[in-house]
Amino acid sequence: MTDQRIGVYPGTFDPVTNGHMDIIHRAAKVLDKLIVAVAVNAGKGPMFDLETRLQLVRAEAATLADVGGRIEVMGFDNLLVQFAADQGASVIIRGLRAVSDFDYEFQMASMNAKLAPDIDTVCLMASDRHQFIASSLVKEVAKLGGDVTQFVSPRVAKLLTAKVTAR
Repeated sequence: MTDQRIGVYPGTFDPVTNGHMDIIHRAAKVLDKLIVAVAVNAGKGPMFDLETRLQLVRAEAATLADVGGRIEVMGFDNLLVQFAADQGASVIIRGLRAVSDFDYEFQMASMNAKLAPDIDTVCLMASDRHQFIASSLVKEVAKLGGDVTQFVSPRVAKLLTAKVTAR
């Protein structure tokens, strides 16, 4: 075990939103190292393949000058607590947007605590300006021709728009 405070922030990040980036930035400020764990999640039918999502999260994390050096982005396709343990993490970071997220996250945290008692779950509340942002809603707005630039970075908006217009 290391003396470093290592955390894992898992998600599909399909696509990475301003809300995700807010949680990434805030988590990286209180950890020595934050691993953003991009889930393969083929069952969710992601719009972007794993490599594209990894590249997007890496590019966005690189813009966080004050904490960028503490962030590593990795893909994973196994049990989250096993992935976290393999990385030497002591915490799993989760973002909460609304009360509806709490029930699911509470169940997941309880299950993870049974599976890996040495790994805690830390929930960060979404900032008020980001609490309504969900990747699924952003994709829906884009598919219907709406402007997503207030929900994602210009880089992500450009790629998302190109993806939905190519369909």
